Amino acid sequence: NTTLPSVNIKEEDEHYQIEVAAPGLDKEDFKIEFENDILRIFSEKKEESENNSGKYSRKEFSYQSFCRSFTLPQTADGEKITASYDKGILMVTIPKKEEAKPKAKRLIDIM
Repeated sequence: NTTLPSVNIKEEDEHYQIEVAAPGLDKEDFKIEFENDILRIFSEKKEESENNSGKYSRKEFSYQSFCRSFTLPQTADGEKITASYDKGILMVTIPKKEEAKPKAKRLIDIM
């Protein structure tokens, strides 16, 4: 059973944020890789249940996996990516490079 989770992508002044809706998983079920400006988010979860009662025996397997890939812009700082998982949402934060962050407004003196 393979399903792709829904994703929200936001751009803020200081960073990009990717939110992945993945309820029912644990943070140990995820693997995040960054290589050549591509961010990959993998998940794999296997479950096995067995029921033996009397003359009947039943064994069920459950396997869920997905992989999402994102090409990051040149303004992203791939070396400082962080991630957290809480209440079914995986949050990946990608800081922007210093030169890509908005500069403060300054007043220019007229000579």
